[in-house]
Amino acid sequence: MTAPLALDPARSALVLVDLMDRIVALPLEPRKGTEVLHAAEELTTTFRSAGAPVVLIRVERPGIAEQPAGSELVAGLAQDGDIEVVKRTIGGFQGTDLHDRLHERGVTTLVFGGIATNLGVESTARAAGDLGYDLVFVEDAMAALTGPEHDASVRLDFPRLGTVVTAAEVRFVA
Repeated sequence: MTAPLALDPARSALVLVDLMDRIVALPLEPRKGTEVLHAAEELTTTFRSAGAPVVLIRVERPGIAEQPAGSELVAGLAQDGDIEVVKRTIGGFQGTDLHDRLHERGVTTLVFGGIATNLGVESTARAAGDLGYDLVFVEDAMAALTGPEHDASVRLDFPRLGTVVTAAEVRFVA
């Protein structure tokens, strides 16, 4: 994309998937989890400053008494007013109230980042597309377990589902 994306803050939400210590610490490609986290933090600042919702999704393993260490969101990522969702499947919509919470806020466009590009992010995005949301994918705010997995989602799948941009291209209409 050559021009910045023009988002309406009243109709857009940032959706960040599985930015938890144990997942950010994994060996990831094409960038480290800390780089994904840095890009995600910059996006949260942009969205919050515009008054647009920030959605933070994390996974919990079903059927176990205690979650593995590092299963909370990275410290400092969540702020008052954010939408926090706990999923128990790969995607963030199945079995959660995410769609209802977005719908009650009038959100029609979702901007995605997180880990892993081809798993939690793509699964959540596909469900969002089925629900009628417009989709935006921030390539430099994502990573996967391997470079080819990330690239397949970003270069093959995401362009068919929505718009692929960089964090620097995400802007709001004045």
